[in-house]
Amino acid sequence: MRRRDFIKTTTFAAPMLNLFPADLSAIARKKKPGKIEKRSLGRTGEMLSIIGFGGIVVRDATPQEAAADVKLAIDAGINYFDVAPSYGDAEIKLGPALEPYRKDVFLACKTGKRTKSEARAELEQSLRNLRTDHFDLYQHHAVTTLEDVDTILGPGGAMETFLEARKEGKIRFIGFSAHSVEAALALMNRFDFDTILFPFNYT
Repeated sequence: MRRRDFIKTTTFAAPMLNLFPADLSAIARKKKPGKIEKRSLGRTGEMLSIIGFGGIVVRDATPQEAAADVKLAIDAGINYFDVAPSYGDAEIKLGPALEPYRKDVFLACKTGKRTKSEARAELEQSLRNLRTDHFDLYQHHAVTTLEDVDTILGPGGAMETFLEARKEGKIRFIGFSAHSVEAALALMNRFDFDTILFPFNYT
């Protein structure tokens, strides 16, 4: 896949921004619940809010603060929540806060582990932390090098856990996040991913 095609392919993720609690308060005041625009997430058929809740914002928050932040997001119409084990204690804080709304939201998680066994262990721990039996989206996190790509997709790589977990009903969709165009293109050329999370300059 050419660089130009890559940019075109990934533009669908452009509006999915992370929001901080202060911004949530403003949206909740101005918008009626459920009125934030939603768009289809590629071929998944899922209709997601164009603003997403980045779980890292509840890192180091009290349980009460995390619950209040999540409620603000839900009341504002946000239904996309994203988190990762590398975000400190965010999973532990987000799990109880999100539990009352779990059936109504799209929950995305990630793993930075590259081998099958390590990815499996992290997946199971994240499921426990977030008090859920499945993730709507599970992603290879921060893929940076071609060595990462080879390990993930090679024998005994993390992708084996992803595929097994999808069959088990613990993962619905498979994606990746990356900051390297080279690594992202290599992944896209070797596996048919459902989603891509990639930074870009929107100005």
